[in-house]
Amino acid sequence: MLVFFLLLEQVNQPKHDYSDHTRQQVYQALLMRSKNGKLGKHDTRIVGDRFGVHIRTVQRIWKQGKNQLRQNIPVKVPNLKKGRCGRKAIPLDLERLRAIPLQQRMTIQDLSSRLGISKARIQRYLKKGLLRRHSSSIKPYLTDANKKTRLKWCIDMIDQGLLDDPKFKDLFDFVFIDEKWFYLHQKSERYYLLPEEDEPHRTCKNKNYIPRIMFLCVVARPRFRDGECVFDGKIGCFPLVTFEQAIRRSHNRLRGEQVIKPIQSITREVIRDFMINRVLPAIRAKWPREDVHKPIFIQQDNAPSHLKVDDPQFCEIAKQDGFDIRLICQPPNSPDFNILDLGFFRAIQAIQYSKNAKTMKDLIPVVQQVNDHPFVCFNTIKILRQ
Repeated sequence: MLVFFLLLEQVNQPKHDYSDHTRQQVYQALLMRSKNGKLGKHDTRIVGDRFGVHIRTVQRIWKQGKNQLRQNIPVKVPNLKKGRCGRKAIPLDLERLRAIPLQQRMTIQDLSSRLGISKARIQRYLKKGLLRRHSSSIKPYLTDANKKTRLKWCIDMIDQGLLDDPKFKDLFDFVFIDEKWFYLHQKSERYYLLPEEDEPHRTCKNKNYIPRIMFLCVVARPRFRDGECVFDGKIGCFPLVTFEQAIRRSHNRLRGEQVIKPIQSITREVIRDFMINRVLPAIRAKWPREDVHKPIFIQQDNAPSHLKVDDPQFCEIAKQDGFDIRLICQPPNSPDFNILDLGFFRAIQAIQYSKNAKTMKDLIPVVQQVNDHPFVCFNTIKILRQ
């Protein structure tokens, strides 16, 4: 029985295509061991073990060499396989794929049924590059008016004083604001565990209603002098919440304890209150003193709750203390024109999830802490924006 399995293993060994140099070395070794053109009983096995070549291949090489010697021609024992060997591929016209609607070729199973071939064959086509996967994400719809507005915005961002060498403005006089929902935790999180480590068990009442708080983030471009950062651009990250006293006692808090309530309806009045009482004082406190007399532009998107550029209450207070702060709106359907949407929000959210905030009360200082993101991020995102 043992001999049978050994023979079966030997028969099922995979075939190898040895190089011409290896085959020539095998023949030379056989030739040195031969006597009067004949090999010993175990010579082929010894040479095969020496070069890692199967014994049947060694015997074929020796036979091929003897035939050439018999015909008085130079002995060469190269691999006789030329070009593509083995079973020939069945031709398939992949151009038929163009006639199949996109909604009917979203999975490998769809392709298999539509083209009438196996899923394994489709996998081979993907590996060879004959087919490719593509993930399509929905983009904002841009009308002709939107495109013209975006183009005009880009032209206005070019420094008009440099006609010979046009460059984009440095944006040192711009302040970017936007709102962002920050969730207490993600629906799905990936961890790296030891093989014997217990898997974490996370629960919530409804995964579609994870606790969250909206923050109003305000940033500007950092400034340097002699290689030292004199203004980091981090103006503020303000939670849109209210603080109330708990009416009744619960297992989470005592009666009369301070409770954080997220503002669920963000109206223009709420934004005006935060802009006047939180954003403007933060800009006046942190803005570089040497640029106080220059205009400061607060760039916002076109959300209905945002202030109009000529809001009388805001404009009146924005002119106080020697400042000239103005509101401007970025082009419609253009979140890529705002540094916060372009990358800053994603960067600080990734750090926020690693801080492991347990309650809504813990979430606010965590987000405000990660708002102190390295200033290099601002300059990097500005380059991407341009």
